[in-house]
Amino acid sequence: MKTDIKEIFGCQVFDEKKMKDYLAKDTFRELEKTIQEGKPLNPKIAEAVAHAMKEWALENGATHFTHWFQPLTGVTAEKHDSFLNIGKNGSIDMEFSGKELVRGEPDASSFPSGGLRATFEARGYTAWDPTSFVFIKNKVLCIPTAFYSYTGHALDKKIPLLRSMDAINKQALRVLRLFGHDEVTSVKTTVGPEQEYFLVDKKYYEQRKDLIYTGRTLFGAPCPKGQEMEDHYFGTIKDRVQEFMQDLNRQLWKLGIEAKTEHNEVAPAQFELAPVFSTTNIANDHNQLTMEMIQRIAKEHGLVALLHEKPFDGINGSGKHNNWSISTNTGINLLDPGNTPQDNAQFLLFLAAVIKAVDEHQDILRLSVATAANDHRLGANEAPPAIISIFLGEQLTEVLKAIENDEPIEESGTEVMRIGVDILPKIKKDATDRNRTSPFAFTGNKFEFRMLGSSNSIAGCNIMLNTAVADVLEGFADQLEGAENFEDALHQLIKTTIKEHKRIIFNGNGYDDSWIAEAEKRGLLNLRTTPDALPYSIKPENIALFKRQGVLSEEEARSRYEITMEEYTKIVNIEALTMVNMARKQIMPAVMGYSKTLTETALSKKELGIETEYEEANVKEISAYLTEAMTACSTLDEKIKTLHSITEFDKAAYYVRDEILPAMDALRAPCDKLEEICDDEIWPFPTYGKLLFGII
Repeated sequence: MKTDIKEIFGCQVFDEKKMKDYLAKDTFRELEKTIQEGKPLNPKIAEAVAHAMKEWALENGATHFTHWFQPLTGVTAEKHDSFLNIGKNGSIDMEFSGKELVRGEPDASSFPSGGLRATFEARGYTAWDPTSFVFIKNKVLCIPTAFYSYTGHALDKKIPLLRSMDAINKQALRVLRLFGHDEVTSVKTTVGPEQEYFLVDKKYYEQRKDLIYTGRTLFGAPCPKGQEMEDHYFGTIKDRVQEFMQDLNRQLWKLGIEAKTEHNEVAPAQFELAPVFSTTNIANDHNQLTMEMIQRIAKEHGLVALLHEKPFDGINGSGKHNNWSISTNTGINLLDPGNTPQDNAQFLLFLAAVIKAVDEHQDILRLSVATAANDHRLGANEAPPAIISIFLGEQLTEVLKAIENDEPIEESGTEVMRIGVDILPKIKKDATDRNRTSPFAFTGNKFEFRMLGSSNSIAGCNIMLNTAVADVLEGFADQLEGAENFEDALHQLIKTTIKEHKRIIFNGNGYDDSWIAEAEKRGLLNLRTTPDALPYSIKPENIALFKRQGVLSEEEARSRYEITMEEYTKIVNIEALTMVNMARKQIMPAVMGYSKTLTETALSKKELGIETEYEEANVKEISAYLTEAMTACSTLDEKIKTLHSITEFDKAAYYVRDEILPAMDALRAPCDKLEEICDDEIWPFPTYGKLLFGII
């Protein structure tokens, strides 16, 4: 087995090095233009590229190829076709054409479309995305592709993401030209997504219907020890987990994924993996592969990886911190303050653009992370609240305050602060502490969007973030390009932007109840649940935004609203059905059996004249909770039937929020109390103690 990282890194990726080895020079140069400059692929070279890919794939043991795409189900999809072709004379050839490389036609009828097409309209197409390298996974040549309908509508998350990247590239270049950066030819957003997950022993997982069907525990009393000792965080990694991580790293490195950091997270049995930053499109593809590999490699070690945002009640959930920045092809990080007045002015303009974008478009940022699972996580245990705000830290906040009020600050002496004239203080990258409760925190040269859930695609939040910032940059460029005095216009623009949008800046404790009142006073949105947030995606102003930046058509925006609302309802419906099933077929029979045993024991002891206070007290308590559970179970069952009679997708989602979820809580409460009373030996499935501390 190859063990040298240099030797194995990218060995399963048809990257630029392999392209040079397998392609003629002219062909490689043509393909490189497409990859680096986003130019359309020259059809004349498609055959040559496909042949080279096939030869490389066959040499590496691949027998099939697939167009690997990301439909609106939230996971990846693939249909495998072999290279095998049998000729008329019975000869066997291995073939892969340029047409097969560039375009595929998977059946689209069973993927969610949100009304973009009828069920009988089955055609869907996949188109090769040359900006994301082809790779081999399980002896299959995987071709990253976009997925679209017969009418040209985007049916995936990749197309809008690429569109949003084009939008911010176009507008950022306009701004950079004003600062004299004619050498910059492209601007890209970059992302480093930190992936959190739980590991549980496979034998315990297989005994829990809730984990199998929903990915989270629907029942479970807290065990004596949780995360209160804080001894798991950054603690010594157990041997079994370390072996899993080593295998995972090897597989990720082979796929060219720069897995960098691994450690124990705060909750017991929780872990994190973080990669090196990469272009947003590539980061998105890599994160999808990372989630798949985490789950696959875990099973090889007798473990199961839980990517659900809140698999256990009462302890930390799992997020995916989206570390986002903007960089040029010349290596300039536009969110790095720099050391010169010009860099400072440029940085402050882009910073102002982000502040304005986040303030004006709180709604689409919030809805981009809205899911049934994430609703359980947001607002506690180090997850940010549902209210969008920006953490800048004291030093940067003071700089902005001084600009807004034309005041001096200590580092710049007594002169009034003016952008591009006085040298602003050097803004140190770690000048202030981190704020774990902030949804959107500046961390030196990037923003960390902390609201994203662990199982989500990072495409959604980055589509919204890129689009919002691109729109603000367009407005900035319009103003500055027509200015008589650029320096004066720049100063006034930044000053005005800070003044009008400073309400979004909050450096305090996001968990404090006073912040909720303060946020409301500031006019900030508090969209606590998914059905609260999703309707904002079809607000006329937001549809106009998506259309203006060329990211989503009105039809595409409305389809995503319908799909995500329906997904919310379906997820909770499955959870509710699973709860009823577990309560009736597992918990209640086990508890009644235990109660019978206690009753028989009491009767036997009475015959002997022995005190039965313990048995009687427990039987009475069990009987009371059992009655409560049975009533709650029947109520939930009836509400599920009502839900199934609601035909409008939006009304169904609201019914789930207002009726189904409270009924589920009402069923869980007595069942968890029964777990605390009953003997561990009779409880029908593994407890939190076994799940959280069962990895040895």
